[in-house]
Amino acid sequence: MVRRKAADNLAKFVKEMPVNVVIEEMIPLFDHLAKDDQDSVRLLSVEILIAIAEVIPKEQQSSHGILLSTLRSLIEDKSWRVRYMVADRFEKISKAVDEEVVARDLVPAFIKLLKDSEAECRSAIAGQIPGFCKLVERETLLNEIMPAVEELVTDTSQHVRAALGSQISGLAPILGKDETVNHLLPMFLTMLKDDFPDVRLNIISKLEQVNNVIGIEKLSSSLLPAIVTLANDKQWRVRLAIIEYVPLLASQLGVQFFDEKLSDLCMQWLGDTVFSIREASTQNLKKLTEVFGVEWSNGAIVPKVIKMGEHPNYLYRMTTLFAISVRQGS
Repeated sequence: MVRRKAADNLAKFVKEMPVNVVIEEMIPLFDHLAKDDQDSVRLLSVEILIAIAEVIPKEQQSSHGILLSTLRSLIEDKSWRVRYMVADRFEKISKAVDEEVVARDLVPAFIKLLKDSEAECRSAIAGQIPGFCKLVERETLLNEIMPAVEELVTDTSQHVRAALGSQISGLAPILGKDETVNHLLPMFLTMLKDDFPDVRLNIISKLEQVNNVIGIEKLSSSLLPAIVTLANDKQWRVRLAIIEYVPLLASQLGVQFFDEKLSDLCMQWLGDTVFSIREASTQNLKKLTEVFGVEWSNGAIVPKVIKMGEHPNYLYRMTTLFAISVRQGS
């Protein structure tokens, strides 16, 4: 308990110490704590490492062998909890050390953590993907890191895939248009079909970043077929999941795209054979009105809904009443 408390507070002391004191006294203490028998102490030493690296000028770091050797030990620690802490702070570590250490030590460590045996570690390092990839050479990113990142698309853990889905769009500005099309879009297509809803949601919620890089036309031509396929899936729960994402997708891609590509699909759901789909589709129209405004709704949606009231199938007429009641309640 005493050593844990010391490790927990040493980083704070380091930030207040002169560089010479950090080098002469703090580094040996850090090294001692980083080799402690208890992993609960060793994992706290990661923050100390970051604090020391931020205090010592980068050009002097290579002369302090203990600092770098201890960093390597923490990265390969036998305890997944320590490796998790390293993974969770990977971008901060990378920014605190010089470029040579990043290229020589941290790139291989990053790839190794992407393939770690523990899902918690893979999830943590997935959250660091965009931040770390900004710091590496483009050739290294494409040839060494991207193949390991692509493997996470089919990871056995749904939480790892979800973590990847929340971060992968951040690579688009780094990769540029051509490499985003070549590398990221195939990953998106696969993840949009993932069984775990959080994976699909995380992809859809971050499409704006990709849109800013490759443009709406390329994005829609690549991903829209997959979205439409899911929207017509024979499993009603899959259709329901897509309906729930449409307002978010619409807000990401804009009103013109929605009117041209998705409006008819939303009206189609109003006549679905499954009640839950019809009910969700009326809520979907309400949310779309909140996204695009009442004026848009009056011109683009209301006439179509009213026309459904004349349909020979009673399900359509009932759905018209549902849609009107939802609109009045909004």
